[in-house]
Amino acid sequence: MSSRSIHERLMQLEREMAAAAEAMDFERATVLRNEMARIRGEEPVKEGDPDTVTVGQPPPGAMGLGTQVPVRQPPKGWVKPKKPDFMTKGKR
Repeated sequence: MSSRSIHERLMQLEREMAAAAEAMDFERATVLRNEMARIRGEEPVKEGDPDTVTVGQPPPGAMGLGTQVPVRQPPKGWVKPKKPDFMTKGKR
């Protein structure tokens, strides 16, 4: 399928999903959502699994905004440079 036909199919499925949700037919809307995810290459929710939101505890010490951002790790073999001594800077 061409990218244009894929895009048109996704738009059609999105309209059908919105209509199904408006008609309170959530089972049909879920099937359409999973079909859209399959076309996009995303992993859809498994059939039979309830749609749930899972909330977990943050790791110890993580609190506040931005804590969900992973910390970048230095490259392998990188050594932290020595901290400069400002008391002896410029003196011989």
